[in-house]
Amino acid sequence: MSLSHSVFSGLQPANIWAHFALLCATPRASKQEGALRARIKDWAEARGLPTTVDAAGNLIIRKPASAGREHAPGVVLQAHLDMVCQKNAETTHDFSRDAIQPVLRDGWLIAEGTTLGADNGIGVALILAVLEDGSLVHGPLEALLTVDEEAGMGGARGLAAGVLEGSMMLNLDTEEWGEFYLGCAGGLDVNVMRPGGGEAVPSDYQTCRISLRGLRGGHSGVNIHEERGNAIKLLVRVLRQLEAGMPLRLAELQGGSARNALPREALATIAVPAEALARLPGLLGEQQALLREELRGVDDGVTLELAAAPAALLMSQTEQAIWLASLHAAPHGVRRMSRQVPGVVETSNNLGMVDVHPNGGSCNFMVRSLLGSASLALADEIVSLFALSGTLAEKAGYYPGWAPNPDSALLALCEAVYRRDFAAESKVQVIHAGLECGIIGAKYPGLDIVSFGPTIRGAHAPGESVEVSTVDRCWALLGSILAELAEQQEDAQ
Repeated sequence: MSLSHSVFSGLQPANIWAHFALLCATPRASKQEGALRARIKDWAEARGLPTTVDAAGNLIIRKPASAGREHAPGVVLQAHLDMVCQKNAETTHDFSRDAIQPVLRDGWLIAEGTTLGADNGIGVALILAVLEDGSLVHGPLEALLTVDEEAGMGGARGLAAGVLEGSMMLNLDTEEWGEFYLGCAGGLDVNVMRPGGGEAVPSDYQTCRISLRGLRGGHSGVNIHEERGNAIKLLVRVLRQLEAGMPLRLAELQGGSARNALPREALATIAVPAEALARLPGLLGEQQALLREELRGVDDGVTLELAAAPAALLMSQTEQAIWLASLHAAPHGVRRMSRQVPGVVETSNNLGMVDVHPNGGSCNFMVRSLLGSASLALADEIVSLFALSGTLAEKAGYYPGWAPNPDSALLALCEAVYRRDFAAESKVQVIHAGLECGIIGAKYPGLDIVSFGPTIRGAHAPGESVEVSTVDRCWALLGSILAELAEQQEDAQ
């Protein structure tokens, strides 16, 4: 394989990293997983493993039990094929055709300038390694490789009841080694749309572009409580400050590129009187200093840049006022911490994307909560805010959370295996990010589910990385759990 061969060649376990190299080489944005799915399907069928592609596009691969373990409980191994595609503005990477080019640094595999896709590519690689390894001891296995997880969990939503046969499921889509996850948030989207009408640029006005960059971004579920900056909210705030001191007209406002990623960059094309243009650099410098002071230790690199830019039309002053006031007032961040699960966010929302221009605009909020009623209530607040200006805001894509089952037999086994094999105690967690477990569990009542994975940092943001040593440990743990499940069942026969 030509892709950064030297990066993967020395890593262990070699089988895991060979599969991950294939994933890095194959573009797999949400809703564009077809090429990867076809390659994996051909690979599995070449090994005599039965495959099915369901109506939603999910790939299901079955592997028979090891000899003598045919009556062991069936286990579903689950991960998603797609990845969040985020890159820095100066990066020329094209996620529709270019391979991810990771580097190895201090024990971490890192993508510089783009996302890596360790979320959830490592989970997929672990599953493929299980399917090809004839030395493992296990009962009947089903690999469920879903599509469209990052853009709305379309694969899990479309999974039909009655397809899976296993009684237990190991989801391999969490990001902290040594932790078993037993519950996650559910949520929904609020999609805002408003038509507009353009106006000509006054003859005595000059146009330019303000860019806000340098934020860390991150996963809107995993990192939402860290008070990282939201580029959209910050740039709107800057524009409102500028409006207070000069006649500013807005041509366009754009920010964010994924609903489930904290916006790292935003830009606004504006027009101001020629005499006011000279004051902008100084005003932006003052705003940048204020933001850096407020975000010290969190997003120290926040930067405001000014550059010349053309604009054919401007938004009407009425539409500009509605959009800027609404976005300024719109909630973002943690709404409430959980009282039942200390240290875990209960309810939050992410203003993840905005695209406003003279002919209209749109924005998206992703709402999450451990409580279905709380996510719906926050979504309703956002709808009500935009209703004040007659702006259409619609709730869409509700999905249930994954309710913890502290009496899970699978969890007890996983904890015991971890304790035995690693001479340490694991942690049991509930995650604020969304996993497919809740949706799948609702379709398969009684399915015993546990999630775990290696340590991943910066998921959903450029610079995403995975700690190599924890991948090796995950592989060992996964094999031991499967063997223990098979052996326990054999002892009971």
